[in-house]
Amino acid sequence: MSLYDAAVVDAGTPAHDDLVEQLDQHVRELVRREGVDPQRDAALVRRLAEGVVRAHDERSLTGQVAPVPDVDALVGELVARVSGFGPLQPFLDDDSVEEVWINDPSRVFVARNGRHELTTLVLTTAQVQELVERMLKSSGRRIDVSQPFVDAMLPEGHRLHVVLEGISRGFSAVNIRKFVVRASRLADLVQLGSLSAPAAAFLEASIRAGLNVLVSGGTQTGKTTMLNCLAAAIPGGDRVVSCEEVFELRFAHPDWVPLQTRQSGLEGTGEIVLRDLVKESLRTHMSSFHTTITSLWGSVTERLDGLVVAPGSAC
Repeated sequence: MSLYDAAVVDAGTPAHDDLVEQLDQHVRELVRREGVDPQRDAALVRRLAEGVVRAHDERSLTGQVAPVPDVDALVGELVARVSGFGPLQPFLDDDSVEEVWINDPSRVFVARNGRHELTTLVLTTAQVQELVERMLKSSGRRIDVSQPFVDAMLPEGHRLHVVLEGISRGFSAVNIRKFVVRASRLADLVQLGSLSAPAAAFLEASIRAGLNVLVSGGTQTGKTTMLNCLAAAIPGGDRVVSCEEVFELRFAHPDWVPLQTRQSGLEGTGEIVLRDLVKESLRTHMSSFHTTITSLWGSVTERLDGLVVAPGSAC
């Protein structure tokens, strides 16, 4: 038995990285063999990872392989690599992190309480490419030379935006805006101090009266949160059709049809833009009907011209 085999494998060392890579390949082999979708069944991936690490730990008792100091941490790292988003997963699991972005592989930032922080995480170009491919695979969207920008929704509801290298200088730029629920009703905004009680009462009355409401603001100012709270005020007997670039709205309503845009296919056809969704929503017009639209970019007039015939719209 060599000194290397006898030594405990500490995190952050080359030996640890080699061990994680070996066990990662073993877990992936089991995932393929079992026909598991790793992003949809993370619990099963965790069980497989626990079995792989447990078997390694038992072998370490014989001196054949090096033991690991923290079995639970190793299992978590394997699950993040196979079922999550690798080295970015700890930031996505951290409730204090609101946003994650990559300017280049050596500069990964997070935002906490609205303040930017440069992390100590250093990635490789290959890791960033693999992460982007995995994220887009879960969303069903794509990015290539003909489509150098993409917006997509991750399984946990986080919004992904990627700008391909060539448009972004030197490296692909990646941004993940986390879906953080702090308010789901107008009353919650009042409790948080974001809205006065009279303003909340006025907005709720406006929604119930079927008035058109426009919500505007800069990035991360709470537009989607406000739309969710406004939508929660829609009477249960009314129908709601939401039109979004990517699915972001989350509110409880018994009669709600969510719609989202679609990229064109590889042959350049099949694109569905926001204007198409608005037109379709108007075709489902009923006596009590609300259209909710998010992400109005570009020609706002063009996007809104159909709403004059759709009382009770919010965007």
